[in-house]
Amino acid sequence: MRIRIVDAFTDRPFAGNPAGVLLLDDVFPDDDWLQHVAAEVNHAETAFAHRLPEGGEADWALRWFTPVTEVAQCGHATLATAHVLHTTGAETGPVRFATLSGVLTATPAEDGSITLDFPTAPLTPVEIPDRVAEALGAEPAAVFDTGPNIGDLLVELADERTVLGLAPDHRALGAHSSRGVIATARADEPSLGYDFVSRCFFPNVGIDEDQVTGSAHTALAPHWSARLGRDELTGLQASRRSGLVRTRLRGERTLLTGRAVTVIEGELLA
Repeated sequence: MRIRIVDAFTDRPFAGNPAGVLLLDDVFPDDDWLQHVAAEVNHAETAFAHRLPEGGEADWALRWFTPVTEVAQCGHATLATAHVLHTTGAETGPVRFATLSGVLTATPAEDGSITLDFPTAPLTPVEIPDRVAEALGAEPAAVFDTGPNIGDLLVELADERTVLGLAPDHRALGAHSSRGVIATARADEPSLGYDFVSRCFFPNVGIDEDQVTGSAHTALAPHWSARLGRDELTGLQASRRSGLVRTRLRGERTLLTGRAVTVIEGELLA
């Protein structure tokens, strides 16, 4: 069985967010095997997909596993899977994935980018939780619940410098949401090519800090579109690898656009 490592939300190797991708012959194997493979790959997510019969609402079934658990939504591993399908010739146009978050579509463009169609996260303002500032290492300006699909707290901070300088207590952050915390601020210099900056900490699913998180941008897009008065934005997720996510808000759906690069291809023997 072929296994690939794909860097997503980047146009160059060794940047963006790496994901494992396995295209399966038929149905999903048992969950223990899927989890063991994801733990062996040991990236933030490993995606498993198999083709579905023609005539249905989706073309492929898709699941995502971190090294420790299955998750309900993942942007970068969906982008990575779509990239593999298109670069191997398995698909040539839009691809519909049946997932725990419903049917998600990935549409390739002539410039090599891929646009994902995801549900927009519902944002609900909440009181600043006790001790979240201490756990994060910065005082929030506003805090929002992002709903059950991604299960994060979105925390707006004072400025980009504050986001970049965070050194949180990951264990303490885990007490404040089901997945983790999205920290964000408006870009200091939009002329640099991005409108807002973020960092994402997901200790409850085994990822202390994610490199570039597509699903988080389904919450970041409506938040910053409301703040900045524009439906089309670009977010920089700052990390040791970093990556750009172009967002377009369409009501209950959010479009996420990025590129991907295959960096490793091999044979899974287990």
